[in-house]
Amino acid sequence: MNARLDLPPRLALADRYTAVRSQTLALAAPLSEAECQVQSMPDASPVKWHLAHTTWFFETFVLAPHVPGHRPFDPAFKVLFNSYYNGVGAQHPRAQRGLVTRPDLATVRAWRTAVDDQMATLLAMPLPPGVADLVELGLQHEQQHQELILTDVLHLLSCNPLAPVYLPLPPALASHPSVAPLQWIAQPGGLVDIGDAGSGFAFDNERPRHAQHLRPFALASRPVSQGEWAAFIADGGYADPRWWMSAGWDWVRQQQVGAPLHWRRSASDPAGWQVFSLRGLQPLQPSAPVCHIGWFEADAFARWHAAQHPGSPPSRLPTEAEWEHTAQAHWPQSLATGNLLESGALRPLPAADEGSGLQQLAGDVWEWTASPYTAYPGYRPWAGAVGEYNGKFMVNQMVLRGGSCATPRSHIRASYRNFFPTDARWQFSGVRLARDA
Repeated sequence: MNARLDLPPRLALADRYTAVRSQTLALAAPLSEAECQVQSMPDASPVKWHLAHTTWFFETFVLAPHVPGHRPFDPAFKVLFNSYYNGVGAQHPRAQRGLVTRPDLATVRAWRTAVDDQMATLLAMPLPPGVADLVELGLQHEQQHQELILTDVLHLLSCNPLAPVYLPLPPALASHPSVAPLQWIAQPGGLVDIGDAGSGFAFDNERPRHAQHLRPFALASRPVSQGEWAAFIADGGYADPRWWMSAGWDWVRQQQVGAPLHWRRSASDPAGWQVFSLRGLQPLQPSAPVCHIGWFEADAFARWHAAQHPGSPPSRLPTEAEWEHTAQAHWPQSLATGNLLESGALRPLPAADEGSGLQQLAGDVWEWTASPYTAYPGYRPWAGAVGEYNGKFMVNQMVLRGGSCATPRSHIRASYRNFFPTDARWQFSGVRLARDA
C-alpha cells in the first residue's frame, strides 16, 4: 500500500483513532439491541455488523500482522465479519448478516473495547513502516461505515409501519425557506488536471492525477430540489418512456417506481407528499435537495428538465471531471460550510438564497454524474488484500461526488469518488444538472 499519507504525530493519530471510534458508537447509541440486529435488505447491513466489521479491519490488517504474539478475540470472527476480502479468506454471505444473532451486541462491544485497548498500546509506540498508513485507511474505512450505519438504519426504520424516529427534529430545522433560484455557472473548460494531488490520505481510485480536456460547460448553482422533483412526478415523469434509458424504463415498470425512495403520499393531502427521514415522517421540503434517487432517475429528470426549457442548451448530468474541476476552486469554503455529519441535520437542507455562485458542493446529497466508475490512466491498486478495496468494483457502477449530510467532514475531498449501481437509492443520493455552454 502506498497512500502517501502525510504522517501525523503518533499522539495526533491516536487521538483521531479515539475520536472516530467514539463517533461510531455515538451513532449506534439511540438504537435498541433489536434495531442493531435486523437487516432490512441484502444491500444494507445490521448496525451490529458495522460495529464488528470495522473492528475486524483493525484486528486483521493492523494488529495481527504487526503485534508479535497477537491472539484474535475470537478466531471465528475472521470469517464472520469479513466483507469481501478474498485475499483474507472466506466470508459469511452478505444477505445473511441479519441472521447472525450470536455473538450478541454486548460481545461485539467487548471486542471493540479489546481491540481499542490494543490499538492504544500500539499507537503509543514507534510504528513499523506502513502501519500509520493502514491505521488511517482503517479510520477512513470506518467513516464510510458511519454513513452506512445511518443510511441502513433509515432504510430499516422506513420498513416499520409506526414510522419511528431515529432522533427528533430540532425546532431550528423545521422551517421551510423558499428555494434559491437555479443559476447556471459557466466554466471555460480546457485542459485541466483531475485526481488527488495532495500529500494527505486519498483512496487509490483517486489517483494518479491526470489531464483531461473539457469542452466549455455550465454547472447548476445547486442540486435539484424536492419541489422540482414533485413537478417531474406531477407531469408523469415516471410514466413517460421518453425520459428513460431502456434499462431504466424496464426497472421503473418492474419495480413499480413512482417517486424517490422514502417518499409517501400525505394522509391529510393525497395530492401532496411526505418524506420519511432519520427525523421521522416529515412534510416535503420543496426547497431542500431531493435525495434517495438512483442514477436512472437522475438521468431521466435531466432529460425531462431539458424538455421544459426548449430554448436553452439541454440539461444533462455532469461528468465527474466537470464536477471535480469546478469544485476544486470552491472546495475549502464549500467544505467549511457544508451540511455534513457534524452539522447534525441528518437530512439535506435548503440552499441559502445568496444571489449567485455555486452552493452545496460539499454535503447534503451525493451527486450522480454521467461517468462510469473506471480506472484513471495509470491506476495501480494498493498491494495486498487492501488492494481489493476499490479496483475490483470498477464495472457496472456510476460515480457520485460531493458527500452528503451523513458524510464525516474529515472524510470527504473534491477528488473523492463514490460509486453505486444505477438503481441504488438507499444512500443520500441526489443530482446537480449540467449543460454545454
